[in-house]
Amino acid sequence: MILPDWAAISIYPRVYGDLPGRRSATLLERQHRRESNARTYPRHLPIAIANASGSFVRDVDGNVFIDFLMGAGVLSLGHNHPELVQAVTRQLSQFTHGLDFPTPAKDAFIEAQLSMLPEPMRDRMKLHFCGPTGANAVDAAIKLCKTATGRGDIVSFQGGFHGSSHAAMAVTGLVEQKEPVANGMPGVHFFPYSYCSRCPLGLAPDTCAINCVNYLERSLSDANGGLALPAAVILELVQGEGGVVPARKEFVGRIRALTRELDIPLIVDEVQTGCGRVGTWFAFEQYDIEPDVIVASKALSGIGAPVAVIFYDKRLDSWAPGAHTGTFRGNQLAFAAGAETVNIFRRDNVLSNVRERGEQIGDRLAKLQLNPWVRDVRGVGLMWGIELADPQDGRPAGALARKVQARALRRGLILEVGGRDDCVIRLLPALNVSAEIVDTACSLIEETIEECCGSATSSSWAPARGPDAMGDG
Repeated sequence: MILPDWAAISIYPRVYGDLPGRRSATLLERQHRRESNARTYPRHLPIAIANASGSFVRDVDGNVFIDFLMGAGVLSLGHNHPELVQAVTRQLSQFTHGLDFPTPAKDAFIEAQLSMLPEPMRDRMKLHFCGPTGANAVDAAIKLCKTATGRGDIVSFQGGFHGSSHAAMAVTGLVEQKEPVANGMPGVHFFPYSYCSRCPLGLAPDTCAINCVNYLERSLSDANGGLALPAAVILELVQGEGGVVPARKEFVGRIRALTRELDIPLIVDEVQTGCGRVGTWFAFEQYDIEPDVIVASKALSGIGAPVAVIFYDKRLDSWAPGAHTGTFRGNQLAFAAGAETVNIFRRDNVLSNVRERGEQIGDRLAKLQLNPWVRDVRGVGLMWGIELADPQDGRPAGALARKVQARALRRGLILEVGGRDDCVIRLLPALNVSAEIVDTACSLIEETIEECCGSATSSSWAPARGPDAMGDG
């Protein structure tokens, strides 16, 4: 990749003074006056971005940062990958907005996406193009399953995040987001997720017998359990906004077996885990299951051009024409970039890099668990979380995680937080990130956590959530 002069100097970030700088502060103040109070990222990452390349962004004051947020996981090949820029530029002069008409760009995109499914699934899955967000695709998946089954209830899981639209929010675990919005979508039932380090049933980790899935099995099979057969079960295999929590394989396998036995469609939300983020194209491949519906969005184009789809088993295709539409579901620029992204993944063996860099991060950050404030370091592929908690009582240390995020930014590293009370520091680098950049970022993380936790006391870092806490899932 050819980097601009500012990004090619070294693999190290460069921050020249206080943040925000003067020019960034001006734009942030204008944003505060003119944009919605629902904005999130600039509240905790106070920079105004001028340009970006690969794993680096530069703000309007000339500071250069390593980006381990990557548009909340959207930019799988980093910022402005030159071949994706070329693909979009070529398409730009031909055709840009196609509704749901067939086009060469769309056909190539569909072919590329189907080719990345496990071979047994390719011939039985259909695609539906949704509005350009993962939340809209979640809505579509729910509507499809309700239509196909004639049933109305949905089973979801505690800690899950599926988006901020009305229906997606209803199946999201975060109560704070839903409290201000009355009369949410009815018929949603939440069950415990296999978050073993914080067992939802209050059991010690060494006694876990996947009791959480036992509860679901008994509830769905008990004639007096109070739960009618649902239209679908929706599941994240690695909870992203929930704190980078991979489900246990036995938990997922038993849910798949249960939903097959009872003929309940299983929706797997791969908005964040899909398109290579976990080292396979989709996370479900690592669990040896085949879902009935797959929700994908974020990284489908590889360059941030919005596109969202659901893949689903043909037997569910009971929709009438126009059952789920959207003006911007024919983004030809996203299609052109997405097809080229698949070509680059294959040519450059990007999935191998994801696995290798993931192992590198795991090895580098493992010693953080010696720090009493670090409850857990966990991840899959290039999706990692560092959970901070009070060593005395185990309470989530959300304010401490925010301090780590702020101090890391001043060292030149962009990180996100998530999980219960925002106590998990999250890493979402580009999937083609180099070993050198990962090494630099890990050093910055280690230094920052050591600095912030060195002066931490139990009374200082109680959970601190507020109306600006949620990011984009």
